[in-house]
Amino acid sequence: MNNLIQRIITGILFGVLVLGSAFLGPIYQTVIFGIFMVIGLWEYYRMCSQSELLNISMWVGMFAGITTFLILTGVQFEFIPIGSYVLIMPILFSIMVVELWKNHPQPIMNIAVTLLGVIYVVIPIYISVLLGSSSKHLLPNVVGMLFLIWTNDTMAYFIGKTWGKRKLFERISPKKTWEGTIGGLFFTLIIGFIIGTYINQGLTFFWLIAALIVGPSAILGDLIESLFKRNLAIKDSGNLLPGHGGVLDRFDAALFSIPFFYCWYILYFNW
Repeated sequence: MNNLIQRIITGILFGVLVLGSAFLGPIYQTVIFGIFMVIGLWEYYRMCSQSELLNISMWVGMFAGITTFLILTGVQFEFIPIGSYVLIMPILFSIMVVELWKNHPQPIMNIAVTLLGVIYVVIPIYISVLLGSSSKHLLPNVVGMLFLIWTNDTMAYFIGKTWGKRKLFERISPKKTWEGTIGGLFFTLIIGFIIGTYINQGLTFFWLIAALIVGPSAILGDLIESLFKRNLAIKDSGNLLPGHGGVLDRFDAALFSIPFFYCWYILYFNW
């Protein structure tokens, strides 16, 4: 019970900070999301550095990820010229160059895992900034998306804890159940219907399909981070958020869902 109360309080404070920044405007959202991105990158590389098979250049990965994010957002808000995009590829390729001097038996694995940090953490956070700066509706797209993700996560947790019997993916996450998964998707669809029908009126179809995309994506995102942690034999990515673990533990569903939501957003509003 104490852990549940701690989890709820932390979740509320975290939600207020994240959603508040999105409502205040794109710059505020970029700053807050950027801070969480930096922490998430640090957690990711710290986790991977615990593997005996790897020799991750943590600070090289951090530099590549943060610099890439700054360039992408800087161009997005016209703080720097669009030509700055050309710097991203040399920065990312420098991850490979560093391996020449390390004399480690698994350079390909080191490179792959380091680049994955940028893809897994930086790209989804940047996409969320794009969503935040492009919204013209009463409820910003990034906020609606987060409502779907958090509804799925929360309801799957409580329904699975109360009525869950059939294991969803016991090898990876023993506590997840089919009952929780189906219950989470059901309530996500309800929230999608409410957003599209009563808040951002006239977008019922968009938000219902978004819910159908986000629900499974959020579950897969959770399972994938569980796969990472199980492979590295750790329980949480960090301890910054009491009751939740680290930033990656709280963003795991979002990091996987954001690209899929964005693809649907582009398809719907452009074609």
